[in-house]
Amino acid sequence: MRSPIPGLGRVMVFLAAALASASLAVPEGWGEEGVQYGQVGTDVSHCPCLLTRAGAAALPEGSAIRQGALVLPCASLATAGTYSCHSEDGGLLHAMSLRLGYLPGVPFVSCRASDYENFSCSWTSSVETFLPTRYITTYRKKSLTGEEKRRNKNGHTGPCLQDPSRPGTCTVHGSEFWSSYRLNITEVNPLGSSFRLLDVTMQAIIKPDPPEGLVVEPIPLAPRRLHVSWKYPSSWPKEPHFQLRFRLQYRPIIHRSWSVVETVNLSEVITDAFAGLEHVVQVSAKDFLDAGNWSEWSAEARATPVRDLATAASKETTTDASLESLAEEPSQAPNPEPINHSDPLEKMAVLVSLGIFAFFILAAVLVITILIWLRVRKHGKDKTKPHNFLIAATHLKALPSESGYRGLMGGMQGRECGAGGEATAPP
Repeated sequence: MRSPIPGLGRVMVFLAAALASASLAVPEGWGEEGVQYGQVGTDVSHCPCLLTRAGAAALPEGSAIRQGALVLPCASLATAGTYSCHSEDGGLLHAMSLRLGYLPGVPFVSCRASDYENFSCSWTSSVETFLPTRYITTYRKKSLTGEEKRRNKNGHTGPCLQDPSRPGTCTVHGSEFWSSYRLNITEVNPLGSSFRLLDVTMQAIIKPDPPEGLVVEPIPLAPRRLHVSWKYPSSWPKEPHFQLRFRLQYRPIIHRSWSVVETVNLSEVITDAFAGLEHVVQVSAKDFLDAGNWSEWSAEARATPVRDLATAASKETTTDASLESLAEEPSQAPNPEPINHSDPLEKMAVLVSLGIFAFFILAAVLVITILIWLRVRKHGKDKTKPHNFLIAATHLKALPSESGYRGLMGGMQGRECGAGGEATAPP
């Protein structure tokens, strides 16, 4: 018996095969109706029967019908789109959207504790998958004592809670400062999953938030001092066993290099500020026992030390006198230059130059003094030795007289002749 509509039975079989294929291609939890997912670079089997691609004149190059299904060899991102299945008479039987992408990669994970009771982890994907992605975040506490290991061999486990308002982060609440934890961050998409295991210790990842309420004020009658005060970050619980220490950096606004001071107090007095120059101040915090890392620097605060009253008064007096003299005497220059007030930095540079010059002068005087002393000492030693003319006089005094000298010489010649076998009479 033939079907009343030729080919209808074959079309229905193809349609059933297509629906079954689609249901297998979409993993559980990703059952978005009318959507099929595939991996870039692989052969993708798609909707069977007579197909056309929406918005395209023809099917992708290389596509073929195999066993009643459309096969897209070595699919690329350009192959993705909406495909429709039609009957022989042109009626729409089925439509499906094909989405292509990649398997998830191992995510990059980092963790930080802004206090000693909680810590948070954040992550980013290492691969752009072009597919919807979810993350499963859990932790396991690694016991540190033998008693805890006996009570629970696997340690305490639980979810690292994700906050929808902060995507890519999760938080472990009620953590212990002296414990370590193993985090499991798993990235999942319709093609598969990949995970990262990360061992963290609270002491290593603790990093407080920056201090708050930074205030900088000049000190009256103190032209080189500024008073700085701040508060604990609101995220750090105030407990006597977990204190913070602080690092203060400051500089005149016209300079680039910072001066740094460390303290355990909530205020500090800068004693080497430059009078009359605006200063920039920041502060950061760290665990008192040096665990973890320094916080980020706080927001900047600025202040200007008061000017020295005596110096300011003398400058004003000098300026007034100069202005009066200039008013009395006509200026010979067409555009007289304004009065150049000396800068504190220039004064300091002059003082440093004078100090270096005085040091070299003192060193030269000291070297000359040492040379003179060595010369005098050597001259004194020479005086203690007998003079050469005395030694010469002593030798001359020991020599015989002229007649004795001649007799002595004659006797010596006689002895020489006797020794040679010849006798010579004296003259």
